[in-house]
Amino acid sequence: MLISAVIPAYNEKGRIARVLTEVRPFVDEILVVDDGSTDGTVEVAEQSGAQVIRREHGGYLEAIRAGFAAAAGDFFVTLDADGEHDPADIPRLLEPLRQDRADLVLGRRPRIFRPSERIISWLVRLKVSVSDSGTGFRALRRGLARGLTFPGRCICGASVLEAHYLGARISEVPISLRSIAKPRTIAWGHLQQLVVVLRLLSRGRTKK
Repeated sequence: MLISAVIPAYNEKGRIARVLTEVRPFVDEILVVDDGSTDGTVEVAEQSGAQVIRREHGGYLEAIRAGFAAAAGDFFVTLDADGEHDPADIPRLLEPLRQDRADLVLGRRPRIFRPSERIISWLVRLKVSVSDSGTGFRALRRGLARGLTFPGRCICGASVLEAHYLGARISEVPISLRSIAKPRTIAWGHLQQLVVVLRLLSRGRTKK
């Protein structure tokens, strides 16, 4: 089974080289989807041997879609370019897929910083038995990845519900988080995402 890492990036010149070096032993292909960086992120990623897809500020979800469309692997792994996720957790994420126990595996963070994310995850748990539906560290099968539309403005909650309605087997495994010097802004988009999640919760299960 071939493994593709899809890494959205925006202005991560100072961090992404380490991430790519640490990811490489665990995957067969690395795709960095650049979202209009102006700091040399693209050049560093290319020098590090990654395949780079250049975009002009399409946003995180568009970057994920572009990466999934271009990836050649049987299993896809997504993680952040800022170094907060530890690539050493990739084998743990992949294990349920390799054992055919899951189609989507979420990396459960030891803590969820934003209250809005905690609320969304609580709502999703009413339908799907997972505790961190907003994690960006995930592993999933190619067929499922390309069947998801990623409704809303961010990955929080909605994509897990969408996968559930498509009949996907969803599980989660614990991951670690590394401390990075990066400010956490208020995620105002979670207000709109909350509406999307509530609408999805009112849906019935999609027939295969």
